[in-house]
Amino acid sequence: MSGSDVRRAVAHCVDTLTGVPADQWQGRAGSLEWTCWETLEHLADDLLTYALRFGLAQPMDVPRVPLRVSRDRPQGPANVIFGDKEAGPEGLLTVVTACGGLLATAVDTAAPTALAPHVFGAADPEGFAAMGVVETLVHTHDIAQGVHRACEPPHDLSERALARLFPDVPLTGTPWSTLLWATGRLETPERPRRTDWRWYGAPRGAG
Repeated sequence: MSGSDVRRAVAHCVDTLTGVPADQWQGRAGSLEWTCWETLEHLADDLLTYALRFGLAQPMDVPRVPLRVSRDRPQGPANVIFGDKEAGPEGLLTVVTACGGLLATAVDTAAPTALAPHVFGAADPEGFAAMGVVETLVHTHDIAQGVHRACEPPHDLSERALARLFPDVPLTGTPWSTLLWATGRLETPERPRRTDWRWYGAPRGAG
């Protein structure tokens, strides 16, 4: 996966959530404990911090970029970036678009063999692009549930992100429904909801 996939995922997010009234953003985002606003801030934070890893000449030498992390409330997400509430939801969508663009540029300009640390293990630029896509698709889904919007991302994005990050998950149903199951957001009679999951961002064939 590449930067163009990240940009497409972010465009799907913006298309899905543009025009949601401001008073709906403080409701809970799907099954998360965060509000819809907090979840979109968290998404922007993910995209930015993934991009920052490839701003370093030797990403693996630094476990994390040491930015100050804070929360707006004890149960909210711990972020390094927050939207200006006076700019409203459209302003926060602009922040997400900018952060997604930074990640897209970072993964496309990094050496393909470069590695950067992640809590699930070191990953290459393609792996981080796939992570950005998954974060964007599933958090857009979370928010869409909270604001009662339909959310159906491009078929190929779900399919390729699933193949890249979840090689242990067999395709059952559609790629999108399988990705939702893989990330603990869906259950079926045959497959109970996952309460513990991870992805695999390491280069294919590594280890």
